[in-house]
Amino acid sequence: MAAPPLVVWEALTDWEGQSSWMVATTVTAEPGGHRTGERLEAVTRVIGVGFRDPMEVIRWDPPRRADVAHLGRVVRGTGTFAVEPAPGGAWCVWAEDLDLPLGSLGRLGFVPLRPAFRLMLRRSLRRLARQLERGPRRSGG
Repeated sequence: MAAPPLVVWEALTDWEGQSSWMVATTVTAEPGGHRTGERLEAVTRVIGVGFRDPMEVIRWDPPRRADVAHLGRVVRGTGTFAVEPAPGGAWCVWAEDLDLPLGSLGRLGFVPLRPAFRLMLRRSLRRLARQLERGPRRSGG
């Protein structure tokens, strides 16, 4: 991303701010600030169908890495945001290691959904990159 690593980190870990760039997702966080043990919830809705994704921060290593445990019925596993300096900005990694429901049947059922899932992740990261390239919004006046 064409933004300094700290700017990318702050945008990635502004949990509620993720709602502005994550496709079809609204995120809320408990008060109290960033820390291991912090609780979040994402609600994703696509074509009227949605699911809750409660999470807990299990690794907090600013400004480089944050891991969350997905604790819901639909989404279980871990997610990672990592940021590293790169020429002209920062490398941003968003990785999900998910345990799909229904075991083998769930994994098989995810095969046709995988391209759409990847597209949503890529589109979300492109939206974030565009926001960061525009810089902070200034209020008119």
